[in-house]
Amino acid sequence: MTAKRTDMSEFKPARNRVEVSVGETLRILRELQELSQGQLADMTGIPQPAISAIENDRINLGVDRAKIFAMALQCHPAVLVFPGWESSSQKQVPNQRQIKNNFKEQIVRT
Repeated sequence: MTAKRTDMSEFKPARNRVEVSVGETLRILRELQELSQGQLADMTGIPQPAISAIENDRINLGVDRAKIFAMALQCHPAVLVFPGWESSSQKQVPNQRQIKNNFKEQIVRT
C-alpha cells in the first residue's frame, strides 16, 4: 500500500483561538515549569510582588525584565514581549484562485 501524497497548499495554518497578554504568557510559562512566583523571584532577583503585578498586567514587563525571565524560563525574550505575534510570512495571503473567485463574486453582485 502506498501513501497518498497531499498537496499542502490546500491547508490553511491554524488560527490563534485564545488571545493572551504579556502577563498571562509569563504565568503560563512559569506554571508549565511548575515554578511558584517565589521560586521565580529567587531565580531572577525580581521581587515576587513585581512578578505578581506583571502577571496581572498591572505593570509593564519591559525589555530588561523580559531578558531576565527568558533566561530563567529558557525561552526567547520575544515569546514574552510579543505573545501572539504573526510575521508577514505567517499571514494568509490569498492565492490566485481565491482572487479570481472573489472577482467573479463581485461581478455577479453588480
